[in-house]
Amino acid sequence: MIREMLHDGWRLRVVGGPVPEAVAGCDIPARVPGSSHLDLMAAGLVPDPYLDRNEAELVWTHRADWRYTTTFQTSAARPGERVDLVFDGIDTVATVHLNGRLLGHTANMHRGYRFDVGEILQDGANELVVTIRSALNHAEEVEEKLGSRMRAYPHPYNAVRKMACSFGWDWGPDLQTAGIWKPVRLERWDSARLSRVRPLVTVDADGTGRVEVHVELDRVRDGCHSIRADVGGRSEHVPVSGGAATVTVLVPRVSLWWPVGYGDQPLYDLTVTLLEDDQPVDVARRRVGFRTIALDTEPDSTGSPFTFVVNGRRVFAKGANWIPDDHFLTRVDRERIARRVDQAVAANMNMLRVWGGGVYESDDFYDVCDERGVLVWQDFPFACAFYAEEEPLWSEVEAEARENVTRLVSRPSLALWNGNNENLEAFAEWPGWCDTLQGRTWGLGYYTELLPRIVAELDPTRPYTPGSPYSPGDSRPNDDDHGTRHEWAVWNKVDYTHYRDHIPRFCAEFGFQAPPTWRTLTRWIHDEPMTPSSPGFLLHQKAENGDVKLDRGMEPHLSVPAAFEDWHWAAQLNQARAVAFGVEHFRSWWPRTAGALVWQLNDCWPVTSWAAVDGDGRPKPLYYALKHAFAPRLLTVQPRDGRAVLIAVNDHDEAWTGTVAAVRQTLAGNVLADADLTLVVPPRSVSAVELPGDLLDPADVKREVVVMTVGDVRVCHVFAEDRDLAYEPAPLVTAVRRLPGGYEVEVRAVSFTRDIALLADKVAADALVDDMLVSLPAGQSHTFLVRTSEVLDDPSALTAPGVLCSANALTAVAT
Repeated sequence: MIREMLHDGWRLRVVGGPVPEAVAGCDIPARVPGSSHLDLMAAGLVPDPYLDRNEAELVWTHRADWRYTTTFQTSAARPGERVDLVFDGIDTVATVHLNGRLLGHTANMHRGYRFDVGEILQDGANELVVTIRSALNHAEEVEEKLGSRMRAYPHPYNAVRKMACSFGWDWGPDLQTAGIWKPVRLERWDSARLSRVRPLVTVDADGTGRVEVHVELDRVRDGCHSIRADVGGRSEHVPVSGGAATVTVLVPRVSLWWPVGYGDQPLYDLTVTLLEDDQPVDVARRRVGFRTIALDTEPDSTGSPFTFVVNGRRVFAKGANWIPDDHFLTRVDRERIARRVDQAVAANMNMLRVWGGGVYESDDFYDVCDERGVLVWQDFPFACAFYAEEEPLWSEVEAEARENVTRLVSRPSLALWNGNNENLEAFAEWPGWCDTLQGRTWGLGYYTELLPRIVAELDPTRPYTPGSPYSPGDSRPNDDDHGTRHEWAVWNKVDYTHYRDHIPRFCAEFGFQAPPTWRTLTRWIHDEPMTPSSPGFLLHQKAENGDVKLDRGMEPHLSVPAAFEDWHWAAQLNQARAVAFGVEHFRSWWPRTAGALVWQLNDCWPVTSWAAVDGDGRPKPLYYALKHAFAPRLLTVQPRDGRAVLIAVNDHDEAWTGTVAAVRQTLAGNVLADADLTLVVPPRSVSAVELPGDLLDPADVKREVVVMTVGDVRVCHVFAEDRDLAYEPAPLVTAVRRLPGGYEVEVRAVSFTRDIALLADKVAADALVDDMLVSLPAGQSHTFLVRTSEVLDDPSALTAPGVLCSANALTAVAT
């Protein structure tokens, strides 16, 4: 097997659609893999669409047709040699010509294409041409043929197999990409080829690892070819029959792969070799991890659970939803993915949900999750829309599902296949949606017939669920007592305290918005003046009435500051408070509630959104709130039976025991009541601790706080909203010390200070703080570590107002 990559010498030009004069007729260098937008930017023909209001200047690209051309040198096929031209991914609707001959058409971004070119290749120069049509024009034509169906956004993204959020979302730009977005190559071979390698990896009851490798081959000759599989020092060898083979390797006493926080992540090298007359002619390599994965959905006394079980152990899923990390997918490399997944792990997450409006992620993504122990919930790419089940879509969906299930089946991190995002709920509950169908198909056949059949056939080692949210049986899709729930009344309609109205079995989406970090915001938006309603800021706020909802959300808690910089901090703090409130509530109900996946971990561009990490990769205050709320050991005050109790969450394998020192004191630190509370929490459990009445009976709700501490875990409980508390507005004494690679910032509270944050990116572009949202009782101190390559002329800038922030300062602004 010889592979020749075809990534050099590409050119790009626009060949159809309304084209600006500056672009018309231009023939420019193109990168493959790549995107037409990035090529135009590199040639200086269009501005960066992430900057200010430039997105609006590129609407013409929605209707453009593109032509990629290259000439490559190679040799003609020898007698008996097979040569294929292989595209791992084309975005999206294209025709492919080689040396003037039409090879075929593509209409699916989510799959690859293979063309036999043995009779077309010639010695020397060969011309390859890929012409890509406007995906929007194509989708409109399909929609006209099959009938219009409801969707959450204007463009008919549900009529073409392309990344849905390419057409815009409530956090993403409307920049409809086009290009050869994955590798392209020639593959040559004389004998046979491994066309599909599908390892099913499980663990037998006695601890023996089992790898069952299913292999399909091209051009095989029975009696001449065989398959050998090697893993864990064991090898098995079987003959090929009928173009296929199955070889099983048993590895005694394997080391188990565990999710992060439950154990290690040992990976084993698997080598699958195709032999002809005992000589190797093709090889495939995978890394596998031995573990079992199951989903407990067996009805119980309160409904239907949704609990992941790994190696026989029940796991609370702590994590977030994952969207494409850049709207221009080819800019997302392995290093960037590793940074983002490492951020999730550092925030105590153990699961990422690859959301259905994006793509099946790259091999790099699953590699990193395998290595870090991050479980992956994988949506099939259907989101917030009704989808026609007729041709040409049905065959495309089947082809992409078969290809990607086969590609990902060996991944130990992969925990679940999910049929769609919110489409079942849309049919059952979204006002007016069902009425528009008038008998037309809407995707149910994909979620309940095609996709589960493919998963059962190709990946019987993993659970499948038809959608999220989903409730089995006759229950409505978003039922608290059954399956998965998405909680969006908070943010859209009601205050975040209403998270406590619901105790779901698994909350797969919930979130609250805030702007990106200050440095990211001011790098990309330059409104003068900058306000929540200034033009550039609003273009980077894609949620309907998002600016109004931000103010409505913070008003009951923090008021709404008039100055934009104060407003920015208040919005970020309120986001952090809201989502942490939800996480702590959900965790407090384990094992009834078995998962909390925040919407969302990351952003695909600089935008006001629900993300914890902004479009430039900087963690927002929400990120630190999640780090605290997902901590292995958590203290949180929650209502139970009409009164407040202390809930202790222990996500360790060891019991959590000790004495909780509980003190009711004034904000200035005067002790009013105290108690020592016995704490005993079994492993992986939640316990409630009753609080003495005098701890919860303040004489002055505006000037008192309860502080409860055990070891290095602390919770501070106030009796009123921040806007109503009599905070000391300047409660901190500070000191800054230079360290190699950064600074230490020590803060000491002379009065209770809530949610201290160091927004160090305002001082140094690369500054990263180890922690935020630290609350200090009077007399207590904390040291923040700021990492930066910059040497500051005035290190005290790290403690300046607007950089060193807290809820206290916001209350002072409001009053």
